[in-house]
Amino acid sequence: PMQFGRRTWIYPSTSEPPDDTEAAIVRLDPGLAFGTGTHPTTALCLEWLATHAVAQRDVIDYGCGSGILGVAALLLGAARVRAVDIDPQALTATHDNAGRNGIDPARLLVGKPALLAGAEAADLLLANILAGPLIELAPRLAALLAPGGNAILSGVLATQADAVCAAWLPWFTH
Repeated sequence: PMQFGRRTWIYPSTSEPPDDTEAAIVRLDPGLAFGTGTHPTTALCLEWLATHAVAQRDVIDYGCGSGILGVAALLLGAARVRAVDIDPQALTATHDNAGRNGIDPARLLVGKPALLAGAEAADLLLANILAGPLIELAPRLAALLAPGGNAILSGVLATQADAVCAAWLPWFTH
């Protein structure tokens, strides 16, 4: 088990978590998808979720992998999550982990990036992917974010941070 913030926990699906009604416990089996909470970029995203208000927010989890971030957001009170990935195994793992955590399917939409075509803007964008896609997709992803929303961009090496920031800066200086 791993703890993020005061009350967010990631538990392997084979372990029994404590009976704590205050905790947001994500039961997780990543299968063949990325996302267990042990990678530093995933851990940073989980720390952000654990320490910021996500209740009633509309969230996009772009590059959802195992679904760890989207499921955590929902357990922390997000209204809805749209989880997208290009990997079919990630979509399967996200569905499986949502079910494992008792997530209402109406609150979690899972699919390929086309799921976001024409979609209404979200309050929070989680994108824990590589720097190249973050740069290339900046205009499209920024357009999915409501004014005043948060973009949590991770998966970036320190040497790539300036390039990612430069790609996203035009969307956040207006």
